[in-house]
Amino acid sequence: MTTDHTVLVMRLAAPLQSWGGPSRYNRRETRPQPTKSGILGLLAAAEGRSRDTSIADLLDLRLGIRVDQPGSLLRDYHTFSDHRGVPLPSAKVNTKGMQTRTSPAKHTGVTQRFYLQDAVFVAALRGPRPLLERLEHAVRHPVHPLCLGRRSCPPTGPVSLGLRSGAELADVLSDVPWQASTRRRAQVQGTEVTLEATVEDPTGDQFAVDVPDTYDLRTGTFFSRRAVRHLWVTVPTGQEATKPADRGSPSVNPDHDPFALLGW
Repeated sequence: MTTDHTVLVMRLAAPLQSWGGPSRYNRRETRPQPTKSGILGLLAAAEGRSRDTSIADLLDLRLGIRVDQPGSLLRDYHTFSDHRGVPLPSAKVNTKGMQTRTSPAKHTGVTQRFYLQDAVFVAALRGPRPLLERLEHAVRHPVHPLCLGRRSCPPTGPVSLGLRSGAELADVLSDVPWQASTRRRAQVQGTEVTLEATVEDPTGDQFAVDVPDTYDLRTGTFFSRRAVRHLWVTVPTGQEATKPADRGSPSVNPDHDPFALLGW
């Protein structure tokens, strides 16, 4: 008997996003695209799962990501200290397993945290229909506030774009309307735009190390890898075709924007 599959489509847009994967300690990096760990964490929060609840039923969902608006990288110079005014603990432990204080005493620590500014992604998850229907309902009525990678990054606008029946990830990512901001749309001339996409594929020739085994803080998270492939999809911009240039005028290429890589 063949399992009936469907695809949950989500719009991930916010002033700030951060998809760190396995980065930790004093340097918290972000990937240029949402990670599977971050997406599954969002779904688990929507359903109200605690950190030590099993996520085994989510791991087999296949993920596709489309970059509708890549955004730009922000580095946050972040300091921290103990509100009681006592020196910060060291990362080292003594023979009894107790954390020691820094020597000389250190009252302020520094971390570097990276974010994506003004990015917009389309995420598509493919799996069994009953599970995806339950998750889609949870995303629309979340138990815990949804965040895009970190708790300080709430989404802008509704996240769910609904379910697509019986479709492959690449087909869905080619079919969903362009989700870029109004400002970005105004920068693009022409009737179509070509977008980068990544889909989870067992036959893919590249690997992403972002599949979590748990979110339990007591045990920590181990990340395993998944096979992916990269592709480009072309979607309509919703704009009318540009009129041909007058004879004698320089040729016009509506797909060429020399400032696009600068985010202007």
